[in-house]
Amino acid sequence: MPAEHSFDRYRMPDALWENLWKLLPVYKVIPSGGTPRRNFRSIADAIFYRLRTGCQWKAIPRSLPPGSTAHDYFKEWVRLGVFGQLWQLALAHYDELVGLDWRWQSVDAAMTKSPLGGEMTGKNPTDRGKQGTKRSIIADAVGIPLCLVISGANTHDIHLLEGTLEDGLKRSPRSQSQTTPSRKEHLCLDKGYDSLRVREMVSRMYGYVPHVRSRGEERKQKHRRKARRWVVERTHGWLNRFRGLIIRWDKKSANHLACAYITLKQYAVFG
Repeated sequence: MPAEHSFDRYRMPDALWENLWKLLPVYKVIPSGGTPRRNFRSIADAIFYRLRTGCQWKAIPRSLPPGSTAHDYFKEWVRLGVFGQLWQLALAHYDELVGLDWRWQSVDAAMTKSPLGGEMTGKNPTDRGKQGTKRSIIADAVGIPLCLVISGANTHDIHLLEGTLEDGLKRSPRSQSQTTPSRKEHLCLDKGYDSLRVREMVSRMYGYVPHVRSRGEERKQKHRRKARRWVVERTHGWLNRFRGLIIRWDKKSANHLACAYITLKQYAVFG
């Protein structure tokens, strides 16, 4: 297959770009001239290509802007919070067109590698103490990612859960019709969260109806209908399709960009 055709699958979808464009800073034109700025659409394509493939910045194809240029813009847009805003804008669009389903939410954490270390990393207890990251997500009833927290791989799930719920209260846009006291919000967790402390924290501090499978219950019902929390496991699977996130060279902003893509994709804005 010719290289120009194989590249199309890694190009940032138009719908995602149109939302990103609204959030980019206004760059002043220098009257004295100088080197003109790169086309921002091509910069976005280069950033998205690296996110999908997991390649190094310097390995971005020559048909796109140089990796050093794309990396400079990526760092600037991260500093300005552009990708986090993009995800929130995607959630708002989804809520308006489809409606976020807050009734049955689920939360889960997943490990990713972080070979270069840095912030929000720690020794992975399940991978011979290598540097790693733990990614915690809350998803709605169909798997739309509502909030995401990144921490070191050695962070206990209970501590990470509290941070995730706090982040969910700050970031997730609930529609007015779904915030009435009569509509209870249920939170599904797996056996790793099976403790009295978790149940009390989820219900008393955050107002959820907790649904935590006990360890014995998990074994007895493994052949029955899947638990509602399976959707968040699928959401982690969607994120892991971005090779740039499996081995995490960047901080959480790359996850925010991927979450924005997943959210827009779920209401068929693009294929």
